[in-house]
Amino acid sequence: MAEPYFGTAPEALLHGFATVPEARVHVVTCTQRPMKSPEKLADNIWFHSLVVPKIGWLRTGYQGCIRATRRFLRALQPDIVHGQGTERDCAISAVLSRFPRVITIHGNMRMIAKVNRAQPFSYLWLAAQLERFTIPRSGGVVCITHYTENAVRNLAPRIWIVPNAVDSGFFDVARALQPSNVILCVGHVIFRKNQNAFIRALDPLANQIPFKVVFIGNASPPRSYSGEFLELIKTRPWCEHIEFLDRDALKKRFETATLLAMPSLEENCPMVVLEAMAAGLPVIAANVGGVTDLIEKDVNGVLCNPTDAESMRAAIAFALENRGRVEAMAVAAKCRALERFHPRVIARRHVEIYREVLSNCP
Repeated sequence: MAEPYFGTAPEALLHGFATVPEARVHVVTCTQRPMKSPEKLADNIWFHSLVVPKIGWLRTGYQGCIRATRRFLRALQPDIVHGQGTERDCAISAVLSRFPRVITIHGNMRMIAKVNRAQPFSYLWLAAQLERFTIPRSGGVVCITHYTENAVRNLAPRIWIVPNAVDSGFFDVARALQPSNVILCVGHVIFRKNQNAFIRALDPLANQIPFKVVFIGNASPPRSYSGEFLELIKTRPWCEHIEFLDRDALKKRFETATLLAMPSLEENCPMVVLEAMAAGLPVIAANVGGVTDLIEKDVNGVLCNPTDAESMRAAIAFALENRGRVEAMAVAAKCRALERFHPRVIARRHVEIYREVLSNCP
């Protein structure tokens, strides 16, 4: 049987809710096969998994998930329903639940579909249509960045800006500076993450400054983009690829890395940037989407243009040649992360939002 997994941001939020005893939280998830379902995740958090046959998922507009969730909630009678993410069934099940509801947008599916030039009736195209349907039917949208706020401003009845929570364990990472230069680049190997252009941008620099780039993320060889990526790293001794690391292994990598690089073409509130900030690891990130909500240029990180090879190359060269300066930025980033992204802070803000929604219900 599968084990429950909530994603890094929702899981961190649940850890925060566990520190807010007045909140009584029921986590409801739909699955295609039976799951090990612990009755409780914490003293004030219950877990429920609903098995929905495959036909009830995307191909039918998540009708099976919607109906299963509605039946369960009718029995539970919650005060408010929170749909976590518009990527799958969560948001649409929440807005059709007939209870007071809010949704959080984690990935801007309409923006992601545009960047990837999604074909009609592809997964990304359909997810974008569902997002367009759910936003105006919610009681309000929790936007994790101003980038999302701007994207939903004309659709959402109400908006709150609350960033993602970060696994509190990243704040405990004890970094040990190493003489060698190790750059981490974390994310699935896909066009939007821009790894191939990043590798080509660093080719001239690899002949001038010694460094290693460690790419962490799944790459599917049959696909053209990831296949090209695997060919690129095969001929570059300064590149290394690791398919997958769990959060504990990633924390270990953060301890000895020189910096995190994120050259993506589109991002909302990338968890790996939040995690690096919490760990005090210097960040070089693309100046796109919601990243500027997190990184203030040359104050708590370095920004670059992901469509300009020279810009990416110059940002990496600056960081490697000015390690003392970027380490000072990382200290500032960690302080900011503690104030803004700690699970306890984010959970309490969510409770305030729920109370606001309920106070306006007839």
